[in-house]
Amino acid sequence: MLLLAHPLRTPGHVCSQDMIGRKESCASGQIPMTNLSSLFYALEEWTVVEFLKKYLFLVIIGSLTISGILVFFIVPLTIVFFIYLSNILLLIYQRNNELKADPLSDVWNSVRKTIASFWDIYARIWHGYELHGVENLPEGPGILVYYHGAIPIDYLYFLSRLFLWKKRLCLSVADHFVFRLPGLKLLLAVTGVIPGTREECLVALKNGYLVSISPGGVREALFSDESYQLMWGNRKGFAQVALEAKVPIIPMYTQNVREGYRMFKERRFFRQLYESTRLPFTPPYGGLPVKFRTYIGKPIPYDPNITTEELVEKSLLQVVLSFTKVKPERQVWSVTREQPQQAVEFGLSAFRRLEAI
Repeated sequence: MLLLAHPLRTPGHVCSQDMIGRKESCASGQIPMTNLSSLFYALEEWTVVEFLKKYLFLVIIGSLTISGILVFFIVPLTIVFFIYLSNILLLIYQRNNELKADPLSDVWNSVRKTIASFWDIYARIWHGYELHGVENLPEGPGILVYYHGAIPIDYLYFLSRLFLWKKRLCLSVADHFVFRLPGLKLLLAVTGVIPGTREECLVALKNGYLVSISPGGVREALFSDESYQLMWGNRKGFAQVALEAKVPIIPMYTQNVREGYRMFKERRFFRQLYESTRLPFTPPYGGLPVKFRTYIGKPIPYDPNITTEELVEKSLLQVVLSFTKVKPERQVWSVTREQPQQAVEFGLSAFRRLEAI
């Protein structure tokens, strides 16, 4: 009888062959539920798990950082989205009604009211917006001078409520870069945003419009801060236009506008970048739901005997005094209502310092 020879199998050899078999069964997807070691072996073979084991901390930190960035910028981005949505609404209205009329004509009033109502609701809900001093606006033409926040959302609120209350347009002087933004041409035209040349402002005032301008402009938006520093520089054009058109200048200021939206503190690089390109590269952040109150001050009447420089000083002083009368809720001012002489000196000295900017 022929006997088949079998190799001698030691206990250790048997154990080794058994483990190999188990590993092969794990790799092929047949994982015995009773053997946890086989499960761990399969998990170790997965690259994703290995990556997470090594970089889980970095993934968590990265996720939190992205979430924080979104929180900082979500409200400004939402505002931009709603602005473009307003322009889309105008385009739909124009197409459905086949409008080719002048963007400033009354034909657009119904859609203007719709857009103004939307922004007024947003202003009430998010910032509890209030507008005071509308009675100080002249019935005829005039120039509104205001402080420019990091985002002029307060000014948009003002335009909306003024139209809802008075059915009145206020033409807005904007920086040239605004007209290079894609997809906003119709919205800018219908809401009365103009480049602000001397001739355009004079024509608008002659036609009885209110014209608003922030002498500090984009520079003030980018590089002023919660101290509400005015950055008018040597800008006198608004005063020259007011004297030539024989119209009053009306100061305007919004309380807490810098508490709601801010710019980053590090400004040297962005300042140099802005001065060389005239483009606002500094992104605003915030959007805290703080209370916004816009105050329209007493008008500075036309005076044929005043010079341009004196009118600029008066306008500057009126804006400064509006700051001192209605201080930001978290801002401490050295000038108070009980110190009118100090306020005058503060305003005049501020104007001289601003000339050097």
